[in-house]
Amino acid sequence: MAVLAVQQIRKMRGGAQGQLMLGADGQVYVVKFQNNPQHMRVLANEFLASRLAAAVGLTAAETELVEVSNWLVENTPELEMDLGKTRVRCQAGLQFGSRFVGGLMPGQVVDFLPEEQMTEVRNLDEFAGILALDKWTGNANGRQAVFQRKQRERRYRAVFIDFGYCFHAGEWKFEDAPLRGVYYRNDVYREIRGWESFEPWLTRLETLAAETVWAAASEVPPEWYGGDLSEMEALVEKLLARRGRIRELITGFGKTRREPFPKWVEMRKKGEEDWKEERWGTSMRVN
Repeated sequence: MAVLAVQQIRKMRGGAQGQLMLGADGQVYVVKFQNNPQHMRVLANEFLASRLAAAVGLTAAETELVEVSNWLVENTPELEMDLGKTRVRCQAGLQFGSRFVGGLMPGQVVDFLPEEQMTEVRNLDEFAGILALDKWTGNANGRQAVFQRKQRERRYRAVFIDFGYCFHAGEWKFEDAPLRGVYYRNDVYREIRGWESFEPWLTRLETLAAETVWAAASEVPPEWYGGDLSEMEALVEKLLARRGRIRELITGFGKTRREPFPKWVEMRKKGEEDWKEERWGTSMRVN
């Protein structure tokens, strides 16, 4: 069942021109509309990728279907899309809603932390997991996250948001590039030492039941992708087939000039040195 939007609060930043809105359930949502400037399918992408993230235990913002009435659109001047030369009213009907991190009393929610605080983020290791998911889903944008802490808490928690450019936004294709779908700061990857650092999320993605993916896709309203079920089916089939490529895609990122995994490189070099010492050192002693 969809949550009914009862009030517009303010316009949000970003290319989709989302709106912060109050739902009849008392929760606050970032609502993205079907006629947003990016593409109608970004709603489907947000919903599907967010549900997959939650299915493997990643901390993504909660999502809901949000119903925006004609009455609310007609009586709220701020509910409009800026298309450059023209402005149009937001489309009424079923929209995508992402639970606003922190709600009406957010405490402290920020989108940037200095390096010394970033290293103390409670779930910093999840950046490895979300990297695996973004590579799997072909996220064509940079990874977005906000950081939340409650009153009396010292450490922040990362919450992953904005999955609209998974599956290459409205194109629903996979153009894999090493530097796509990654967070812009290397310090979130600093402690990655090997494949074990991607667990348990990597194995969960690689073994995620096809039924789970199909079930998440079946919840996406058909009007968010033009009503052509065959296109959604084709997307899911491609997605399932890609599970075996996640490690390859992560490795591609690791080999870029960004050098995001310095401790992994050090361990590999140390392993090679130990192997040489063991082999050639022993051989020299024998001779």
